[in-house]
Amino acid sequence: MKSFRPLIAVTLAVILAGCEVGPKYVRPTTPTSMNFKEQPPDSFKEAGQWKTAQPADQSLRGKWWEIFGDPQLNSLEDQLTVSNQNLKVAEARLREARAAVRFNRAAQFPTISAGPSIQSLHASGNRPYIQTTSNTGDFVLPIDFSYEVDLWGRIRRSVAAAREEAQATTADYATARLSLHAELAIDYFELRSADAQKQLLDDTVKAYTDALQLTLNRFQGGVAPKSDVAQAQTQLDTTRVQDTDVTVARAQYEHAIAILIGKPPAELTIPPAPLDLQPPVIPGALPSDLLERRPDIAAAERRMAEANQQIGIARAAYFPTLSLNASAGFEGTSLLNWLTWPSRFWAVGPQMTQTLFDGGRRRANSETAVANYDGTVATYRQTSLTAFQEVEDNLAALRILNDEDQQQTEATVSAKDSLQLFTNRYKGGVDTYLQVINAQTIALQNERNNVDIQRRRMDASVLLIKALGGGWSTAELPKESSIRN
Repeated sequence: MKSFRPLIAVTLAVILAGCEVGPKYVRPTTPTSMNFKEQPPDSFKEAGQWKTAQPADQSLRGKWWEIFGDPQLNSLEDQLTVSNQNLKVAEARLREARAAVRFNRAAQFPTISAGPSIQSLHASGNRPYIQTTSNTGDFVLPIDFSYEVDLWGRIRRSVAAAREEAQATTADYATARLSLHAELAIDYFELRSADAQKQLLDDTVKAYTDALQLTLNRFQGGVAPKSDVAQAQTQLDTTRVQDTDVTVARAQYEHAIAILIGKPPAELTIPPAPLDLQPPVIPGALPSDLLERRPDIAAAERRMAEANQQIGIARAAYFPTLSLNASAGFEGTSLLNWLTWPSRFWAVGPQMTQTLFDGGRRRANSETAVANYDGTVATYRQTSLTAFQEVEDNLAALRILNDEDQQQTEATVSAKDSLQLFTNRYKGGVDTYLQVINAQTIALQNERNNVDIQRRRMDASVLLIKALGGGWSTAELPKESSIRN
């Protein structure tokens, strides 16, 4: 045992002296910090009266869709959480990434293997220096020990890279959840908008039917020409076509919702209910907060850290590899002497390997790792820019659509007043029915615009929540300890 002490001491000294090669990860600057060197802006450009949420405000936490206050939407969103197949794919990839961490961590421990074998041997009688050709047995029970000393941090960086990929995949899962829930909410509001259009057109068909009866009565009384009847009939038929056409889009949105919640379209029927919701008050956020609230930005940042680890792994290949190997066991010629003390054997010792020439492979691998890191930095910055754009776009949309909604409401009231005026004048014989037809067309278009603006406001609300990360934050990324288990 004393003969092994110098070897053990040297080995421990080498292990303790081990260090990591390669750059230390530092999060790169974002477009915000690059363009505003002193301090980032304290609000978004299109924020207007949008203010940071106060404690009493509604907040975007967990089930953010509940902010809309629609029980049917809440039920559908809950079904998506447990049944959507694309979400299950993302969850499976998350489990795969976590397993990869454990796979890489296994390299930090020694490998012990056993390979017993039993053979019957017969040596050739013509083999040189062999005096006998008798049969003999070879009974071997070896136990092999192998351990790579992580001198340059290659294994540690591999584990860290796998851990950071697991964190990125967790953020990918959150991104998939956010996108799918937002898609369902938009499809739901599109469906409700179609219901509102259908109700409006149903009411309009009834009104036009009454108008047609009016022209028939006037024609039969000799007060109006037959052309008025033809115009009224054409207006009614055209509106019926529009009324029927709305059901196509409505059916398609219902089918899309069924697929999102993991059901065949034939198994889902959503009762009609016109859209009558108002966009909710969405809590504000600062531009600096966005980097912590968007899971796609978090995923891009974690992959930068992973790419940085790959640079260190590539550079570690330039240095020698130290392995500790040992083998021990029993070898005999028969079962009788196989496991006896004289049949024991052992061998132990370190082994160092250094690549002297590889035709530039290590250099190319190192350059690949650096290029990949530069690419992830650009992806991170572009993802951040896109996030800022999406917030600004939907803030602008909500602000402008709010003004447009007020203007459209006034236009619709005016169009209805105009229609009533021309209808009365037609009944009094002052105007032709063509004036009524024009007024009907304008009034219907304005009412449909009202419904469409309401739909766009709801869609913009969903997209703004999605752009803000849906209440998610980087605090929800798994900690290092939880990934190890």
